[in-house]
Amino acid sequence: MSNLLRSELFKLRKDRSFRTLLAVLGVISLLYPLLIFYDDGTFSAAAVSVRDVFAGPAIGGDFYVLRMAPCVFAGFFISSEYAIGTMKTIGASGNGRLRIFWAKLTVFTLGTVVLAAVFPILSTGICAFVTGFRDMPGVGEASRLLGLTLLFAAAFASIMALCAIVLTDSGKTIGLLILFFILFDIIMTELAKKFAWIATLQEYSVLHLLDAIPAADAASGMTARLILVPVATYAAFACLGGYVFRKKEIK
Repeated sequence: MSNLLRSELFKLRKDRSFRTLLAVLGVISLLYPLLIFYDDGTFSAAAVSVRDVFAGPAIGGDFYVLRMAPCVFAGFFISSEYAIGTMKTIGASGNGRLRIFWAKLTVFTLGTVVLAAVFPILSTGICAFVTGFRDMPGVGEASRLLGLTLLFAAAFASIMALCAIVLTDSGKTIGLLILFFILFDIIMTELAKKFAWIATLQEYSVLHLLDAIPAADAASGMTARLILVPVATYAAFACLGGYVFRKKEIK
């Protein structure tokens, strides 16, 4: 298992899609604060609160990153290995199918978490530097919001990994995942109006709960739900993905 993890980590470091996404997110994170500081054509940091920026635009903007960037990453890091024959080579290496999948899922999850951390950390850091670190968020608040966001990133990674091994084509994986993460809540909202069980399913889905992270109070019961639901989602899709990969024919 350790050899598989080292192999996947090496591929992650060399993966062009991952490095490109990191670079793009880095540039966006550095440029985005300019929109906050510019007001009517003048540059001013006097009225900017770092705490408000972190809890609002930084964390809220990262939700769009979570729905898009890992979809591209999944298509190239997992699905493309079927097309170029890498997956067949790994499968013939003598390692068990479950070990192969879980090693790949672990590293893919790590990459997704890194992508999810770039925007809120860099954009908040730039705002803090420009404002002279005025009105910074507390360590507890920052850790809670960022920790929950990264936990949801891991849950999303498990869903994307399953889709990637089912479709085995990078284009189909990217397209379907983007559509799914954009349209899921819209479709579920309409169906929930007609079916009560779908309303319950939506209420406890990671895609729906993601938007509740900024408003959740540390002392409320919602925080427990925001922890348990992504953990359960990750475990469920990791097991399902392992089962599918074990049964799937690798050509």
